[in-house]
Amino acid sequence: MLVTSKEILLKAKSEGYAVVAPDFIDLDSARVFVETAQRLGKPIILSYAQAHSEIISLEEAASIGKLVAKSVDVPIVLHLDHGTDEDVIRKAISLGFTSVMIDASMDSFEENVRRTKAIVDYAHLFGVSVEAEIGHVGSGENYENHSACDSVYTEVEDAISFVEQTGVDSLAVSIGTAHGIYKGVPVLNFERLHELAKAVKIPLVLHGGSGSGDENLHRCAVEGISKINIFTDFMIGGMKEIEKAKPKDYFELKKTANKGMAEVLEHYLNLFSK
Repeated sequence: MLVTSKEILLKAKSEGYAVVAPDFIDLDSARVFVETAQRLGKPIILSYAQAHSEIISLEEAASIGKLVAKSVDVPIVLHLDHGTDEDVIRKAISLGFTSVMIDASMDSFEENVRRTKAIVDYAHLFGVSVEAEIGHVGSGENYENHSACDSVYTEVEDAISFVEQTGVDSLAVSIGTAHGIYKGVPVLNFERLHELAKAVKIPLVLHGGSGSGDENLHRCAVEGISKINIFTDFMIGGMKEIEKAKPKDYFELKKTANKGMAEVLEHYLNLFSK
């Protein structure tokens, strides 16, 4: 069942849990994520990252996402993750994505506001929810093409001003996570999270959830974050299952990888609840 992110994230915020947002890269991963959500009776935000356009095109992602989302009864959001190009974001909306992210976090605050507001004004004409980011989530070793850079914490006053000026539906904030693989478990700034959650009325988003540690992520989910992005852990989970099972052919390999990804998603769906 296709829904907007605003619908499910406002519920998550009011009830104190987080929705998992897994990035899919093909039909198998999309189907695994949606079927696991259906089996556990929990919503997910099925995400396609613009950075993965060399693996799967925007058009292919739209067709796959809509197909699998409509095959189940649980709420599924089809979300464009880390949209850095306005033309791509508008195209995603025209193709049926129900949620988009405009990522202008590397721009100046003023330029981020300008670009985000333009997308919000456009997307809302079509009933599409919009996520944006302030502060910046850095990068470790990763499967995506983010530039290597350090995280920059989100300032509370900036968050308040940004939401007021843009009318955005959800806000990705930086409290110490990074995209990709960590060397050790990160130390998250929960004091800053509490300040942001108290000051900002819209749902907050955490990027770079993979490898952040179960205790950290559970605390985020029940202490102010309403959406948590996971990608790298699915790739690692699928590969670990392949190495363990040693599949004999391609068909077995696909089934084995799917099993590993399903187990990762089930773990996080349970972890992010109260």
